[in-house]
Amino acid sequence: MNRVCGSNELSTDSCWQVLSTHAEALKPRHLKELLAEKGRFEALSFRHEGLLLDLSRQRIVPETLKRLMELAEASELPRWIEALFAGEPVNDTEKRPALHTALRLPQNASLQLSGQDLVPDVHANLARMAEMVTQLHLRQWRGYTGEPIDTVVNIGVGGSDLGPVMACRALADFQPEAAQGLNIHFVSSMDGSQLAGLLDRLNPATTLFIVSSKSFTTIDTLANAETARRWLAEASGIADEVLVRRHFVAVTASPEKAAQWGVPQDNQLHFWDWTGGRYSMWSTIGFPIALKIGMDNFREMLAGAHSMDEHFRTAPLGDNLAVLLAMVGVWNINLLDYHAHAILPYDGRLAHLPAYLEQLEMESNGKSVRRDGSLSERRTCPVLWGEVGPNAQHAFYQLLHQGTEAVMSDFVVPVRRYEARSETLQRQHQLALANCLAQARVLALGDAALDAEPASPWQQYSGNQPSTVLLLDELSPRTFGALIALYEHKVFVQAVIWGINPFDQWGVELGKKMATRMLEVLGAAGSDEGMDLPTTGLLAEIRRLRSGEA
Repeated sequence: MNRVCGSNELSTDSCWQVLSTHAEALKPRHLKELLAEKGRFEALSFRHEGLLLDLSRQRIVPETLKRLMELAEASELPRWIEALFAGEPVNDTEKRPALHTALRLPQNASLQLSGQDLVPDVHANLARMAEMVTQLHLRQWRGYTGEPIDTVVNIGVGGSDLGPVMACRALADFQPEAAQGLNIHFVSSMDGSQLAGLLDRLNPATTLFIVSSKSFTTIDTLANAETARRWLAEASGIADEVLVRRHFVAVTASPEKAAQWGVPQDNQLHFWDWTGGRYSMWSTIGFPIALKIGMDNFREMLAGAHSMDEHFRTAPLGDNLAVLLAMVGVWNINLLDYHAHAILPYDGRLAHLPAYLEQLEMESNGKSVRRDGSLSERRTCPVLWGEVGPNAQHAFYQLLHQGTEAVMSDFVVPVRRYEARSETLQRQHQLALANCLAQARVLALGDAALDAEPASPWQQYSGNQPSTVLLLDELSPRTFGALIALYEHKVFVQAVIWGINPFDQWGVELGKKMATRMLEVLGAAGSDEGMDLPTTGLLAEIRRLRSGEA
């Protein structure tokens, strides 16, 4: 029989009970009381790789972290971490490992999977990608007229789009001189609206398309790729084979499918089925990132992520940034009943971070079925959303400060920026820093942050809304890599605590299958048989409007 959590023999049930009792005792204490305790910041802030994780505005005390770490131990988190890095099939429903961390290993490392060392293959693909990057930067890749390529369009969706878009925006300041004449665009919408507007402005003779698809069967991506191919054919009037060879690169884990579509092996970059889509920007899916910031900076991004990997793998749980960030999230969701999570970067370069984390967290942990097939008795992933802080302040901060919904928030901000630029720009970054700290303070303290009592009820702030502040020394390829890896590992830790598999996405797959079926129904000879009544009604209306009936 297990003893009470905190003894040498841990059980998850007893740990949850201890945490529940602790939470009930702590709930009546307002953050304005907790923040007044001396030494709180020093006890609840943690550092690694140019990042500072400040948990002092969370509704916790140091004892809370101790109890949370006991739950992590009882859930066998250390064993799961080792299994992740060792290449065990932690994605048990699809019977494969999740080895995105292998994509960040240095060249002198080794990782065996089924008797094969993965590292040489990873670096061989990076080397091939580097060759392509150099070719494009030196204007040696030429289109069907012989003119050099000056525009690249990445066609992808989900992880093949969100990660590269985010990284290119975040690290644009690090673009090398050789890359500055190369225009990079991203297309992901299945309705063709992004692509149609873009093609009207591009020169087909100097445009290269990157088709990024793990399976090379994704309907959204292939529909956009086919539209691009037809656009080139109509503009050039030359053979399809020549066009594809000069104007298409495939990034895929299914080289045979890419070849069937027409992309020759020499124009392919590969990754592996153990690379989940939302974890894939570290692989050759990051080709647009490397084109934007250069291979040296891309490798720095990998190095920053690897540094966080090593920290996650080796640091004690109580000093481990990913574990701490994850377990405080578990505390908020399961013990304090928070169901909404705002991501609030205070730097315009991180504008796409909220959307990226929405996919990373909600696609990974938005599940109600545990690894053993049972339904979860606890809440799992909350609803995530966010926006760049200054915009968000004029959009949804009203709800954060005075609404009826309890929300936890992450503030992300670099300390240094524009140090080699004008004082005016430096003052603008100072303004962003000031707003970030001010908003976190008011969320926590409410009216106590003000110098005077509010004059009326509608000017009152209750406060007591928890937030985490992530300070980056500066936003660089290395710190950016570490930041994203931190959130990846946070997601894994929470999945372990909730007993779910974060690496499959069966909910997404069902939607894809139904969309394929609906495409057939919408066709000229499609049948409504088996459709529900509302869908049948909509189909009738669509057909009536298409036929031009009044």
